[in-house]
Amino acid sequence: MKIIAGFASAVLIATLAGCATTKTKPEAAVFFPPAPEPPRIQYLTSFSGQKDIEKESAFQKFIFGEIATQKLDKPYGVAIFDGKIYVCDTNQTIFIFDLRTRTFGTMKGAQGKGQLRQPLNISIEADGTKYVTDPVRGQVVAFDRNDEYLKAYGTPGTWKPVDAVASADWLYVADIQNGIVQVFDKKKGEVVRTIGNKGEPGQRLNLPTNLALDREGRLLVSDVGRFQIVTYDRDGEYVGVTGKLGNNPGHFARPRGIGLDRENRLYAVDASFNNVQIFNNQRRLLLSFGGEQRGPGSLLLPAKVAIDYDNLSFFQKYAEPDFELEYLIFVTSQFGQRLVNVYGFGKEKGASYPSDEDLLKQLLEKRRQEVREPAKPAPGGEPAKADPGAAGPPARPATQ
Repeated sequence: MKIIAGFASAVLIATLAGCATTKTKPEAAVFFPPAPEPPRIQYLTSFSGQKDIEKESAFQKFIFGEIATQKLDKPYGVAIFDGKIYVCDTNQTIFIFDLRTRTFGTMKGAQGKGQLRQPLNISIEADGTKYVTDPVRGQVVAFDRNDEYLKAYGTPGTWKPVDAVASADWLYVADIQNGIVQVFDKKKGEVVRTIGNKGEPGQRLNLPTNLALDREGRLLVSDVGRFQIVTYDRDGEYVGVTGKLGNNPGHFARPRGIGLDRENRLYAVDASFNNVQIFNNQRRLLLSFGGEQRGPGSLLLPAKVAIDYDNLSFFQKYAEPDFELEYLIFVTSQFGQRLVNVYGFGKEKGASYPSDEDLLKQLLEKRRQEVREPAKPAPGGEPAKADPGAAGPPARPATQ
């Protein structure tokens, strides 16, 4: 028995030692735009399930074997608050990646009165109040700072809420069934007005899917039926649109989630291009990131984007030493190996960066150069040969 015990101990020690010394080759950092352009966005990491946050020790694996773990199935909405990433899984419930405790679980209030049938989107106020849209339940369900049920908005069967954002006393809800945004009094739970069903036909909504509020309090609506992002002012009056149907940069095919940073740049997901396009505060395209190259940093049927300034400390370790993070960008993919993707917006130490205005000029100039000009006659009257380095037709999004 002593021999057997000694042999088992030796095997265990060898196993643990082997696990401790085995090293995996780190993946190369992924930046957007790619070199030689100065980088603005770095892909940092991703979360798809329990294994990505709760690490099994070598001892646990040796004794119990590989333990089956919970995973996301088809995520859509995402938000982060106080070190917790909240993910709406449309086929399950709301899952939470707790970055402090390194645990993965479900939102405790999503049962009883807070039971969710198809959680689609989630937004979180500064005080921790959460609003979850559930088109199958037919309500917006509110939870408090501690993830406990608060109340529900709307009458089931009369609408289909798909996204909600709060500002002061109001809760704006995208109603895809009626093609409008319904505005609720947060305290009373009553509809006080609607947006997107007035004015000229070109000023009205069709199939609103996602919402965002800019720093001026204007409401931005991602409309998959219009293939545009539509903007309304505080009073619900039409302001203008961003993009149009097409496959060129700055256009949309399947617009989804939208978000804004503190500089009022607009981040817009397109599920067809598998990318996120970034527009300046004048809504001119600056750059895009993502793509379907099927590696780290890529996206596959992306759905939602969320901007966060408050939880950088949890992700600084993933950034390259010379890349200084300014804020985080979360983007969900509905399929693939990496379902909740985390990017960092920042700058490389010592690098010279153009302003947004200069970047826009460079992009416009590059686009003009990409249009092939007629060849000029060569000396002697013979047509000039085509320059093999010349650009071809106008560029399509890199993700197509």
